[in-house]
Amino acid sequence: MRSYGTCVYGVRTPVIKSGDDLASIVVDSVLRTAEERKVALKDRDVVAITEAVVGISQGNYATVGQIGKDIQNKFGGKKHIGIVFPTPVSRNRFSLILRGIANGAKKVTILMAYPEDEVGNNLFDEELLYKYNINPWGEVLTEEEYDKYFGKELHVFTGVNYVKYFREIVENAGAEAEIIFSNRPTAILDYTKNIIVANIHKRERTKKILAQNGAEIIYKTDEILRESVDGSGYNSKYGLLGSNKATEDTVKLFPEHGDKVVEAVQKSLFEKTGKKIEVMVYGDGAFKDPVGGIWELADPVVSPAYTSGLEGTPNELKLKYIADNDLSNLKGEALANAMRDKIKNKADNLKGTNATLGTTPRRYTDLLGSLSDLTSGSGDKGTPVVLITGYFDNYATE
Repeated sequence: MRSYGTCVYGVRTPVIKSGDDLASIVVDSVLRTAEERKVALKDRDVVAITEAVVGISQGNYATVGQIGKDIQNKFGGKKHIGIVFPTPVSRNRFSLILRGIANGAKKVTILMAYPEDEVGNNLFDEELLYKYNINPWGEVLTEEEYDKYFGKELHVFTGVNYVKYFREIVENAGAEAEIIFSNRPTAILDYTKNIIVANIHKRERTKKILAQNGAEIIYKTDEILRESVDGSGYNSKYGLLGSNKATEDTVKLFPEHGDKVVEAVQKSLFEKTGKKIEVMVYGDGAFKDPVGGIWELADPVVSPAYTSGLEGTPNELKLKYIADNDLSNLKGEALANAMRDKIKNKADNLKGTNATLGTTPRRYTDLLGSLSDLTSGSGDKGTPVVLITGYFDNYATE
């Protein structure tokens, strides 16, 4: 039995620009890494490509002006628009979306959740709610009331006061700005009936609640730029969700047609290696920072595109449970052999059995995407591609 299991390699590539043949770059870079590291590629190894370079190579960008035009098209001119639960509270993720909305509006009222947004970005220390005896589920705060209690608080990581920052963005775009604070989405209806739902993971529920309580025109951020506007990029499923700031005036959108990319990479790798390697596009990993309390997943999904072999969830035995219970009387090679037999003969569906206690039956794409995101990072590592070998092996694999 070999002495190692899953191995992960961050793969360096050339700096990728719009119009580059991404599939060829990925394949060449992976094969070069495999040769340098003396990795024998196998069926069901995984190549993961960050969504950023997919979007960049596709030239999938939009300007603030193009976002603003789509807003005006949808709301019938420059109106008073309410933005409900911007998530995440972020310069990278939301600032240019807000500029685009303000560019297409007469007035913008932003309803911010407090003390944190949907993914855990804190506007201020939660302990201050107890200090001032404020019920975040009952009280609607004006900006003046917010400033009275929390106005000097800065974001724990960025050092930014996002309330003031968002106000400046709206006003600099030429629209009137208003900011209120509540965890009830219906609070916005006292200000305007024209709504943009800006949270991510609960966006459908938020839209449904608003529709049932008198909102007149409602769009989610995933419904803006689903089609090209004046030659812009677009995403037919996620719109502006998953976008990032590219320049001071443009956003890079979540990649469109990622399925074509993963299929092209898989086909080329098979032609060059004879192995059916699985391929996926990944964005944010689905994990939570234990210090800042921020849940990393600010994209609508971890993986917007992947080959069919990555469907499903793990069906694994918990080795320590088996060792302490079913095989408690064995040691050494006898224990190892018995454990391998257990794995080879396990049922196709172990859900609900004690033998799986403590395992993590999340989707393969979420697990692999998180692993890839942690490997590639978000800064200057220069490894937008990740090679994962042996992920689908187990203790019984020779």
